[in-house]
Amino acid sequence: MATLFSQIARGEVPCYKVAENSQFLAFLDIRPNAKGHTLCIPKKEVDKIFDLEEEIYRELMLFARKVGIGLEKTVDCKRVGMAVVGLEVPHVHVHLIPLNKMSDMDFSNNYQMSEEEFQKLADDICENVVL
Repeated sequence: MATLFSQIARGEVPCYKVAENSQFLAFLDIRPNAKGHTLCIPKKEVDKIFDLEEEIYRELMLFARKVGIGLEKTVDCKRVGMAVVGLEVPHVHVHLIPLNKMSDMDFSNNYQMSEEEFQKLADDICENVVL
């Protein structure tokens, strides 16, 4: 059975997309640690990050870097943190989290936003991502 992220990548489940190319997709986390929390995924379903082919791994990191730069231009923060945890969905995903304090990396946080706020933020980040 396809993961939730595979369904999102195929357009079967909606998301707040911020960047996309032929291999990768970036979208806002719907249970964000902080405003702008973004997930970068390979479109090909792979469970664990170190199971990715080496070239795909490198390309995912470059994609995440570009998204992170756009995110930092959009969201007021001291820096953008990166985490790979992978326990909640068995599909490789890189968390990009705008940080102003260490607790912003706490995955028990749940920053609240309306659908309109999510969409506006996604659109704003998208304008600042250069792929």
